[in-house]
Amino acid sequence: MEKITFEAYIRPNGHNEFREFLSSLPDKDARKVLYTLDAISEVGILDAAKMKWVKRLNDDLFEVRSKLGTNIQRVIYFHVVAGRYVITHGFTKKSQKTPITQIQHGEKIRQEFLQELREGK
Repeated sequence: MEKITFEAYIRPNGHNEFREFLSSLPDKDARKVLYTLDAISEVGILDAAKMKWVKRLNDDLFEVRSKLGTNIQRVIYFHVVAGRYVITHGFTKKSQKTPITQIQHGEKIRQEFLQELREGK
């Protein structure tokens, strides 16, 4: 099985939205999110999907699902190449369906990342 790595994207303005999200969470919730990412890295995306830890949102974006008690956290990410995955941001889920604004935000960050990649930054 190929080793999976998740990395948080740092935007051109210096913001790391994933780190900012983690910092905003209670410690237990932040640890659960990080534990889930580590577990996915260990078991792989396919097994993680079977365990409902990850879900495809559209052709390009996926979400990591983390729940601790009644607190539901989501982390949006996309695949780059081989086992490399980039996290765009995270949010606390308040409804059954992933809000379209969160998907659009993830897509915007993905496009930003790809543009930087093309420009060799």
